[in-house]
Amino acid sequence: SASAITGMATSNRKVNRDTEIFELQARICKAFAHPGRLQILDLLGHGERGVSELQEAIGISKTSISQHLAVLKSVGVLATRREGKQLYCSLAMPEVKHACQLIREVLLAQIAASNRLVA
Repeated sequence: SASAITGMATSNRKVNRDTEIFELQARICKAFAHPGRLQILDLLGHGERGVSELQEAIGISKTSISQHLAVLKSVGVLATRREGKQLYCSLAMPEVKHACQLIREVLLAQIAASNRLVA
């Protein structure tokens, strides 16, 4: 019947959209899967920072900071603006800060639970 075909098409679109969302989620998680990038996101969660300030705070080379920023920008979580020769970075979406905080809360809960098990 026509309604069954329409229902299947709607269902297929939902599966395709879900698959696309999971693929995008995996890309973002992969971008987050580096301690240096997590530090950058944490610093940017407190406000805009210049690249040289980020580099100094994390203690990495100019090449490394550039690579990390490129990865974060490629998945859409980092915004940049130029002022003269200085490049400034900020979070493209405030949700990124909340996502990172949530992951940290999960880790703290895991640590607390494992400490209770050891004690």
